[in-house]
Amino acid sequence: MRIHDTLTRKTVELVPREPGRIAMYVCGVTPYASAHVGHARTAVVYDLLKRYLRHAGYVVTHVSNYTDIDDKIIRR
Repeated sequence: MRIHDTLTRKTVELVPREPGRIAMYVCGVTPYASAHVGHARTAVVYDLLKRYLRHAGYVVTHVSNYTDIDDKIIRR
């Protein structure tokens, strides 16, 4: 599998640090207004990636964060 490396701006082969295992950390939604389909996109894209990698034989650890909604956002 080839992925885009944002540091080098090149497409590179995905090489796990530990053979057979992939760890993914995904930043979740930071809501500033009403929810929309774009908020779901991140969850769907990375869920599909996780499922593909598992199907390809990798053990996948997938962690997502969800930003707290603070008072400024609640008041909107």
